[in-house]
Amino acid sequence: MARRTPRQRRIGYVILMGTCFILIATAWLLVRHFSVTAAIAMSAVAAFLPPIAAMYGNDPRE
Repeated sequence: MARRTPRQRRIGYVILMGTCFILIATAWLLVRHFSVTAAIAMSAVAAFLPPIAAMYGNDPRE
């Protein structure tokens, strides 16, 4: 696996955390009016993103 530069890791971290924020915001500001189940599912997916982003941003191999 190719090594990532600190800039690439930072960009990946921001993308993952931005996706998390967008999922939560969309789920509870828009989707909940149509389907609470879908909003909960989106929130569950978003709950897994911060640990993945932290692991991606803090790659111990470098």
